[in-house]
Amino acid sequence: LGIPFDEVNLAFQHHATSKIATDDQLASIGTLGFRGEALPSIASVSRLNLLTRCQGSDVGCQAIRNWGFSGGVTPHGSRVGTSVTISDLFGNLPARRKFLKSPATETAKIQDLVYRYALAYPEIKFQFESGGRTKMSTSGHGDWLEAIESVMGSATSNQMLYVSGEDSDSGYKIEGFTGAPSLNRANRNNITLLVNRRWIYSRSLTFAVDEAYHGLLPEKRVPICIFNLSIPLSEVDVNSHPTKREIRFHKESKIFSLLQRSIRSSLISDSPVPLIQSPNMERVSSGFSTSAYRPADIYNRTSYSGRYGKKCDTDSLAKPGIGHNSEDADSRNILDTARQVLPKLKVIGQIKLTYIVAEGPDGLYLVDQHAAHERILFDQITEKAASKTPQMQPLLESLPVDLTPTQLEVVESHQDVLRSYGFEFDKFGEMTVLLRSVPNIVKPGDPVKSFIDLLDIVAFEGLMRKREDAVSASLACHSAVTAGMTLGAEEMMSLLEQLELTPSPHTCPHGRPTLIQFSNYQLEREFGRR
Repeated sequence: LGIPFDEVNLAFQHHATSKIATDDQLASIGTLGFRGEALPSIASVSRLNLLTRCQGSDVGCQAIRNWGFSGGVTPHGSRVGTSVTISDLFGNLPARRKFLKSPATETAKIQDLVYRYALAYPEIKFQFESGGRTKMSTSGHGDWLEAIESVMGSATSNQMLYVSGEDSDSGYKIEGFTGAPSLNRANRNNITLLVNRRWIYSRSLTFAVDEAYHGLLPEKRVPICIFNLSIPLSEVDVNSHPTKREIRFHKESKIFSLLQRSIRSSLISDSPVPLIQSPNMERVSSGFSTSAYRPADIYNRTSYSGRYGKKCDTDSLAKPGIGHNSEDADSRNILDTARQVLPKLKVIGQIKLTYIVAEGPDGLYLVDQHAAHERILFDQITEKAASKTPQMQPLLESLPVDLTPTQLEVVESHQDVLRSYGFEFDKFGEMTVLLRSVPNIVKPGDPVKSFIDLLDIVAFEGLMRKREDAVSASLACHSAVTAGMTLGAEEMMSLLEQLELTPSPHTCPHGRPTLIQFSNYQLEREFGRR
């Protein structure tokens, strides 16, 4: 903490750094700090005042720089540590100054940086002031959820789920919080990824987050989350980008897999059922509980076992399904070791030939019959495809299917995937195949059209890993009971019983909810019994 008096001038020299003392430390940088060029570069275009005092020193010192020229270093009263005040930025370079954005825009960028590191270091007190107003202040008590509440508000922190995991082979660890599927946004600004508590941007790890939420969020919606990945310093290159926002990993695929599996496990085991919320009810997070809403005046924050919650042993999670590299293939696999559990539901009836009305021990449930059946069929289809035991129905006679060049490329490139779902076919000429069988889940009708539709879906998804799930989702959607279909009491009961057995019963494969709940408390309150 602090800069020694005789090293203050050295700190303003170009290429100077305090992060390393020996050559060996170049491969294991664990501090944040400035780039070697940053402090002298800032000092050359501003009026800079630096106050610093080392722990154990009786007095601190002050260093002044005006447009790069030294104003001397003198003894000065100071707290332990270092503070830097910068004013009149680019005052000596009006040509550069005119390219600054508006004060509001520049303030927003600074605010974003402060907020991210307030989340990264809950044990440090952060305070952000702008325009004479305090916009954010953290306690510094070390409570991560408390820091999230200070930065994002209680409405967000109350819906965060604890995530934790470890890869025993590499020693990589993950810890953090992720939002319940109902807590989502239209852009990725609320995804905070930390590596050894350094805020970074990584296209690959952001995609791992997206993959973890696959089938749990509506289209074009993204989650709110904050994670810290603890990785041996020697396996991270933090100097590959000028701003240090983008870093390189020695084993990126392992990190991808760990992040995706850990998030998915927490989501499947802890995500709450969506409830209908009254204006004076506050949404809270209580792990997986169908009573996830309580009156705001009686709410108490959920306590977590251990520091934040029960840790998830990701080594025990189910291993991959179809057609992926074994290190990251489990991104599409449904986890059997941590599954959502629905209460036992009793069928009451059907509304608009679309929704099943059911009674549970904690309230009234409305179940979307099409979405629920989609989820059931999706899991069945995925399981059969993963085990290479598809249930297929041979056609009475082979049917020729004329293909476009794009469809033909899909057939040639992904024929193993298509066969794993129950499609059997042979090449017949340059642009034609003979379709011999289809999955038995396909409704009677036009098997050729079903096959072509699936080829178009696979082509549309491109070469992303979730291509196989797009096939499963399409088969499930086209085969599920539809809205407007009359169901008997036994059929509705069977549907609910099958939904209870699925690992992720709360959403259909496209991310829509399969059911919503009106809690007992809300029903009693609306009828004046509370």
